[in-house]
Amino acid sequence: VQLQASGGGLVQAGGSLRLSCTTSGRTFRNYAVGWFRQAPGKEREFVAARSRVGGYTYLADPVKGRFTISGDSNGNTVYLQMNSLKPEDTAVFYCAAGRGVITSSIPSPDAYDYWGQGTLVTVSS
Repeated sequence: VQLQASGGGLVQAGGSLRLSCTTSGRTFRNYAVGWFRQAPGKEREFVAARSRVGGYTYLADPVKGRFTISGDSNGNTVYLQMNSLKPEDTAVFYCAAGRGVITSSIPSPDAYDYWGQGTLVTVSS
């Protein structure tokens, strides 16, 4: 599974961006899809995920109420809609996919098998 993350950019605090994670070759129907981010000097952290079965969504506490994760009807793209962005959201955002991701392991990067190349989000104050 090849993943392509896109949609990053420079935005002022309070603004919005929508990131896209697109797969080629296979759809996301049999995969859990997660978004992670990594700020300079920090570890990669969980942001949001969509489960393989049922399409349940999960959000990290710092982004609840501001970010949403969704997928298109074809199963080829997963979106991360980011509203009310803050300077502390500045990071490289990565999407990832995994077939054997169980609920308890959703926030763990190690649970995912495939990763996109990352897209930079910069939020200015």
